[in-house]
Amino acid sequence: MTTRPDRPLGAIPLETMAKLSGLELFTRMIAGELPSPPVSEVSNQWMTSVEKGRVTWTCSPPANFVNPMGGVHGGWAMTVLDSALACAVHSALPAGRGYTTVEVKTNLTRAPRLGETYTCLGEVITLGRSIGTSEAKLVDQDGRVMAFGTTTCLIMDMPG
Repeated sequence: MTTRPDRPLGAIPLETMAKLSGLELFTRMIAGELPSPPVSEVSNQWMTSVEKGRVTWTCSPPANFVNPMGGVHGGWAMTVLDSALACAVHSALPAGRGYTTVEVKTNLTRAPRLGETYTCLGEVITLGRSIGTSEAKLVDQDGRVMAFGTTTCLIMDMPG
């Protein structure tokens, strides 16, 4: 079971984000110098490593994602994948550049279970001046793929 790291939670002001490259932003977030987004706590997913164009999240489905049949709602895996996909693109951007998601495609291949810990790895596929794409896999401790996805992001100048 993934436990919450000792990090602050909250929104990072756009003025601060605009001054940092994606790699600098996420390195400082992992170190606890900047807050992690509140969605991390809600979905129990925490960025654990970053390098340019590549991010890793450690995660565990929380009880508030149980569906009416008693299983983990597919939206949990989709949320984790979306985070890894978008942050992989963001990690490769220079200061002053941001993104917005244009499209996300996910495939759920196995049912995640409460109490289990998973890893989600996101990696850039292509990065241009205005479009970035990435792929991510959510895997269990035995390396089995639980879900995977791709995204397309529109890259733009950040306000601030």
